[in-house]
Amino acid sequence: MLSIGLTGGIGSGKSRVADMLSQWGAALIDTDVIAHALTAARGEAMPALREAFGAEAVTAEGALNRAWMRERVFRDPDAKARLEGILHPLISRHAREQGDRAQGAYRVFVVPLLVESGRWRDKVDRICVVDCDPETQISRVRERSGLTPDGIRAIMAAQSTREARLQVADDVILNDGATSPALLHERTRMMHDRWIALAATLGTAQGRQASA
Repeated sequence: MLSIGLTGGIGSGKSRVADMLSQWGAALIDTDVIAHALTAARGEAMPALREAFGAEAVTAEGALNRAWMRERVFRDPDAKARLEGILHPLISRHAREQGDRAQGAYRVFVVPLLVESGRWRDKVDRICVVDCDPETQISRVRERSGLTPDGIRAIMAAQSTREARLQVADDVILNDGATSPALLHERTRMMHDRWIALAATLGTAQGRQASA
C-alpha cells in the first residue's frame, strides 16, 4: 500500500488536510493520537515517564502533566531527550502496527515532527508538507488556543523551520494566509487524486512482480 508521511508546523492545517483525506478513503495513522493514548491515565508510557521524571510529571488522574512537561523540555535539552527516548520507540511501534492493519486507498502517517525525528524517510513512499507562513501559523494558533505570540514562537522554535520541511518534501499543499477553505479543499483533492493514481501504479507493479 502506498504510504504518505504528512507533516507541517503548528497551525499549518495538517489535521484539516488529514481529515479530508480520510473522508476520501485514505487510512490515517496519527502519531499525535497515539502519543495521547500512551500518555493518558494508565497509558503504556506512564510508568516509565513517572520513573524518569517523578510525581510532578503525572496528574492526579495518572496522565502526563503536559503543561509541566512542556515547560521542562523547553528549558532542558536532556529532559527532552529522555522524553523522546521513552515515547518515540513506543509511537513508532504502534504506528507500524496500525499501518500493517490499515485498510484504505493508501496510508497516511500524520507526523507533526516528521522532519525533526529523522526516522521517517525510509518508512514512507512520499513526504507531504502542509506549508504555511509563520505569521499565519501564529494567528491561527492564537485564535484556537489563547497562547501568547511569544509562547507560540517558542513552540515553533522547537520545530523545524519552514525551509527545512520544504527541503524534504516530495509534495506540498499550500495553506497560507491567502488560502480559503475552498481552495485548501481543491488543493488537497488534487493531491489525493495524484496519490490514488500512484497507488494504482504501485499495485499493478507489485502484481506483475508476484506473477513473474
